[in-house]
Amino acid sequence: MILKRLLYLGYYLKNLNLDLLKTFMEKVKQDTGRNKISQWMDILSSSLRYNISLLEYYQFGFYHQKSAAKKQWAGTGFMYEYQLEMNPPQQRGILDDKRKFHQGYSEFYVHSMATLEAIKKNHSLLDPFLNHISGKFVLKKSTGKCGAEVEVLPHRSFTQTALLDYMEQNGFDMIEEFITQHPKIQELAPNAVNTIRIFTQLNAKDQVEILGCRMRISVNSSVDNMAAGNMAAPVDEATGIVIGPGVYSDITKDPEVDHPLTKVSIIGFKIPFWQEILEMVKKAALKHPQNRSIGWDIVVTENGPGLIEGNHDWCKLVWQLPVNQGLKAILERHLREWKEMGRKPKDRIRDSRGGRKEDAAGAAFFPISRDRHGTL
Repeated sequence: MILKRLLYLGYYLKNLNLDLLKTFMEKVKQDTGRNKISQWMDILSSSLRYNISLLEYYQFGFYHQKSAAKKQWAGTGFMYEYQLEMNPPQQRGILDDKRKFHQGYSEFYVHSMATLEAIKKNHSLLDPFLNHISGKFVLKKSTGKCGAEVEVLPHRSFTQTALLDYMEQNGFDMIEEFITQHPKIQELAPNAVNTIRIFTQLNAKDQVEILGCRMRISVNSSVDNMAAGNMAAPVDEATGIVIGPGVYSDITKDPEVDHPLTKVSIIGFKIPFWQEILEMVKKAALKHPQNRSIGWDIVVTENGPGLIEGNHDWCKLVWQLPVNQGLKAILERHLREWKEMGRKPKDRIRDSRGGRKEDAAGAAFFPISRDRHGTL
């Protein structure tokens, strides 16, 4: 256990955004008077004891919490091992690759897309995107994460040939229709398409449980990810109403009751088509049950909701920060029930095609670095 935690700590240090850590340290020094040596000692001790990254020490508020509260937070290490168990590496391809995701979940889409491979065979597939009423299209890399490797471009600048060349030269292997979000959401946050993140879990009886609902809210960005400086707010599962302020993963920023630019109230905002959203994610969660714990990104348009993507390595910050509490006990319950049904976290996994077995705990030991802030 100690050696494993030391290996995790080495990974956290290797991938550390040192500038951001210094900013957080200075903030805590100003607020609490704790010097940097004291903070470093507590950071390293907490990382080893609770298996959290160094930035999570601040994002989870460990600098003012007691041990009982710290134990409740699900950090990077725990989440990596949990998601490795619930979403086996051999089965993640449908979630990792946006092209495969579209093939597997196309019935839940409300927007069109085309792959570079298909476009090369038929250039006319670009016409709907080059003539879309929005005046824009979206280029993506199929394995991109956290809103990175995405470009929103005006179509007036491109011909079929020019667009195909641009995609090939810049490594984009898919194009999507620019989505016009619901007018109410547009009023709240107009700078990006703002998605709803819903976390689902198949329990030991293969029933869908919802672990939490959040609204991701862009501030002054073309994407809505927390890592890009945006917010997430908690949503009541029963009503679809936002029940708390928008929070940042940056501890130097205070929670927002109203949107800082539009001044529209965040608390009390009612997400349109809420029951349809819940019905859709529950159906989607059962579509490919080999992945049992998924963070779904949902867009809401004037005509209803649709899927954008599903994440097998969904973000613990978006899940926990908006409710200001650690939720690890929920996942520990699912692991415990999974054991009781005859599966153990370190059992060997056989893929659905009867292929080679692989030890879940031994597959690519360290979690993939998500981004500089550790958020999605």
